[in-house]
Amino acid sequence: MLFVRCLTLDVNLKLQTLFIFAIPMRWIFYPLQWLWRAWFFVNAVLTFLIFLPLFTILLSSRKWFPKVFILKKIWAHFILFPALIFYFIRRESMLDKNKTYVFCPNHTSYLDIMLIYIAIPNYFHTMGKAELMKVPLFNRFFKRMNIPVNRKSHIDAHRAFVRAGEDIDKGISIALFPEGTIHHTSPEMGRFKNGPFKLAIEKQVPIVPITFLNNYMLLPDDYPKHIGYPGVAGVVLHKPIETTGMTENDLEFLKQKVYDVIDKTLKDYASERAAG
Repeated sequence: MLFVRCLTLDVNLKLQTLFIFAIPMRWIFYPLQWLWRAWFFVNAVLTFLIFLPLFTILLSSRKWFPKVFILKKIWAHFILFPALIFYFIRRESMLDKNKTYVFCPNHTSYLDIMLIYIAIPNYFHTMGKAELMKVPLFNRFFKRMNIPVNRKSHIDAHRAFVRAGEDIDKGISIALFPEGTIHHTSPEMGRFKNGPFKLAIEKQVPIVPITFLNNYMLLPDDYPKHIGYPGVAGVVLHKPIETTGMTENDLEFLKQKVYDVIDKTLKDYASERAAG
C-alpha cells in the first residue's frame, strides 16, 4: 500500500486523471502530448549522439564494459528526466552484487529499456531483437556488448542463448524479456517464452522477476491510440527465485511461478489504484 500511496501523490496520477478521465479535455491536450512524445525521442537521440564518442572509446576494450554499464545508467537518467519522467523502485530484497542472476521483467514500453539499467544494481548484458542491428550507429553499440537474437532463426536463437550461457559462466548476469516483445494488451502480459527459465535452470542461477507497473501508460507503444504523458514510473524488483536442484522438468513450474509473481503485482497495483 505504501508504494501505491507514494505514486498517488505524484504528478503521474494527476495527469492520468487529466488525460484519461476528463474526456472533453483530452482533445485540447492532444497537441501537447504529441509534442511531449516527440521531445522524448528527440532527446533520446540527441543524448545518444552526445554520449557516443565516450561509448565508442569504452567499447573498444572488453575490460571497460563495466564502465559502459555505468555510462548507460547515466544516459538513462538523461533520457528520462528532461522528459519529466521519474521513477520509484521497490526492492523486496537486496541483491548480492557478487552473484549472477537472470533478470526477467515484463515488457510494456520502451521505458523498460532505460529502467532496467536504473533499477538493476548488478552488471548485466541484455538480449534484444536482432532488428536493432539495422539502426545506424546504434548497431555497433548494441552488438559489441549485448546479445542480438534473431527470433525467426532457430540456429541464431540457439547461438544467442549459448552466448548468454557463456556470459553467465563468466559471472555476468543476463536480462531478457520473457514475452519477447511489447504486447499491446498491457497490463495483461503475453505468453512467456522458455528461454530465460531454461537458461536459469541450466546454469543453476537465481531468476529475478521485475514488474514495471505503469510504463505502458506513460509511454505506450500503441500510439496514436494512446500517446503518453510525464509521470512517475513504478518498478518492483522481486526476491530472487532459486533454481538450485531444478531440472528441465521444472521449467514450466518456474515459468509459471515467475509469471504469477509479476501478474499478482500488476493486479494488486490496479486494485489499489481503483480503490484510491
